[in-house]
Amino acid sequence: MKTAYQKCIEACQKCLVDCQNCLIEMVGKESMNDCPKCCVECIDACLVSIKMMSADSKYAADYCKLCAEICDWCAEQCSQHDHEHCQICAESCRQCAEECRKMAA
Repeated sequence: MKTAYQKCIEACQKCLVDCQNCLIEMVGKESMNDCPKCCVECIDACLVSIKMMSADSKYAADYCKLCAEICDWCAEQCSQHDHEHCQICAESCRQCAEECRKMAA
């Protein structure tokens, strides 16, 4: 695996965990937007991106670009909630999107 992937993989891993926590915390709670649905999609995007980077796939940058878009969407949705877990998730999503954009460049 390329060391250039390391920061992006770590950001994806943190985002994945924080999205999972947000998803669990939101079970049974009312939502005014796409949270926690966005968390499900973000988890999947992070998992696939991690797998593609770990495999040094020639499409890793493409997956990272899409992951950044999904993370941006999730950050936007979660940041609208006052719950601490949503705020943590939103910040992790923003950081992941930033690292994924660097990888996709």
